[in-house]
Amino acid sequence: IRDDGHLAFERREGDLTAEVAVSGGYAELYDQAGLMLRLDERTWIKAGVEFVGGRRLLSCVVTRDVSDWSILSAFEAPDPVRVRLTRQGSAVRVEWAPQGGAFEIMRLAYFPPSDPVLVGPMCCSPERAGFEARFEDFRAGPAIEAALHG
Repeated sequence: IRDDGHLAFERREGDLTAEVAVSGGYAELYDQAGLMLRLDERTWIKAGVEFVGGRRLLSCVVTRDVSDWSILSAFEAPDPVRVRLTRQGSAVRVEWAPQGGAFEIMRLAYFPPSDPVLVGPMCCSPERAGFEARFEDFRAGPAIEAALHG
């Protein structure tokens, strides 16, 4: 169990949307930066860019007692990339977009409807020291009105 990444968070309740633009000096395995939605050390979602196999991949980890990991490996993630999480009831829609482009859905995941939660930019580099990530335009507020599968 690793629970030691960096998270700059706001406490929020209920449905919400959070968004941030992220870029970084990705160079070593598992360098990563993006957004996190966190209830506690056993229940959280992180989504963004992760350096794997020498490339920046779009990545999402959902943890509910155990973690799973999904990646979009068909292409290298843009730098910067925008990441957006929308919580509606017990569902979280994970989306990404190139800077200035339209958002695309990356994942839809269950998340317990408990309050409050922590949400904000996150980064970590479990294999080394010195990774630098940059975050711009972080915002969190009411959930955007959109169909979960839209």
